[in-house]
Amino acid sequence: MIRKWKEEDTTKVMTIWVKGNFKAHHFIEKDYWLENFNEVKNKYLAKSDTFVYEENEEIKGFISIVNNGFVGALFIRQDSLRRGIGRRLVNYCKERYQKLTLNVYEKNVNATLFYVAMGFKNKEIKIDEKTRRKRICYGMEKTITLEKSTIAFLISTSYN
Repeated sequence: MIRKWKEEDTTKVMTIWVKGNFKAHHFIEKDYWLENFNEVKNKYLAKSDTFVYEENEEIKGFISIVNNGFVGALFIRQDSLRRGIGRRLVNYCKERYQKLTLNVYEKNVNATLFYVAMGFKNKEIKIDEKTRRKRICYGMEKTITLEKSTIAFLISTSYN
């Protein structure tokens, strides 16, 4: 089940965040993530739209959206990886936001492959100022597909 984050979820969400960063970003010193822990917990988490994936009252993962469409975080517990939870969380947000963008470290190959499989397109590559590592900027937007008959109907009714 996916639901909105509640303040009492903070400890579990932040545990998933820090362990996920250690694992996915092994090429960045752990101290970097520890130094940013309180800022993420106290500033970003409260300001974002965060949704948790829960099974049997246990949080298995979460996604945080900031500024109405930027994916600031998507983390899944290590023991729950490869079970479709990340896909469900992204699809949940695709339904709620017109546009989604995100940054992924180039060396985080699993994440880059995941986002491409989810339909995100590579927009540009930048150097992260704090870590001095390459980050790939991805994005996706909803598009509306209309059948020819719908278009013909819309055109014909607009002239009546």
